[in-house]
Amino acid sequence: MKWRSLQESGSYRDQRPLREIFAERKQSIARYVPPEVQAIHARAVATLQAQGLAASALRTAKVGAKSPWFELPDHNGKLVSSDDLLRNGRLVLQFIRGRWCPFCVGQMEAMNDIAAAIAATPASLVAVSPQTEKQAFFMHDQYKLTFPLLVDADLQLARQLGLVYRVGDEQQRLYRSTFVNLPHLNGSSSWELSIPATFVVDRDRTILFASANEEFTDRPEPLEILSLLESGR
Repeated sequence: MKWRSLQESGSYRDQRPLREIFAERKQSIARYVPPEVQAIHARAVATLQAQGLAASALRTAKVGAKSPWFELPDHNGKLVSSDDLLRNGRLVLQFIRGRWCPFCVGQMEAMNDIAAAIAATPASLVAVSPQTEKQAFFMHDQYKLTFPLLVDADLQLARQLGLVYRVGDEQQRLYRSTFVNLPHLNGSSSWELSIPATFVVDRDRTILFASANEEFTDRPEPLEILSLLESGR
């Protein structure tokens, strides 16, 4: 199923809370996606939750801890470092799965709507994914994003934050059958992804806000992140 962006459809910007947008998409999935396919995704999420992946990550990258230094290429191949991003303000760092994920797309569109307000706080906004530079470029161009998409080859940064997991065999077979060829999209044969996560980082790399969730349809509200930045806390 391909989700059309607001820009593609020519409609106005959707200013609803992200949870409402996601609820609508989940209703469409419940209606049109076969139950056996939904069950595979549900089992994959339940397995990660049983492993406590998000809780473990948030013990590593907890509020008050230091975010790791990084230097990654963006969607145009330009190297971007955490030092560069933090030079003029705070940093909103979001880990997504890729352009094939409708919930990642929805989150990026919602963040794009407040990107200028984030910059005014001042802060930088970037998204990080394991997809190749080519795929990141396609996503940035298709959805008219105004912030960088960074390429975390082999999930090196996500791994430092404890966000990485291997896609199980059952879900691998499903992805292959629906043309979500992760080795091609990510340029790696590992079949690894990161769970969705969001961090707000202060200029000295102290983590001010941390969110991670095995449930890929659960993401922080963009306006709550903006409110944190505007509060100066």
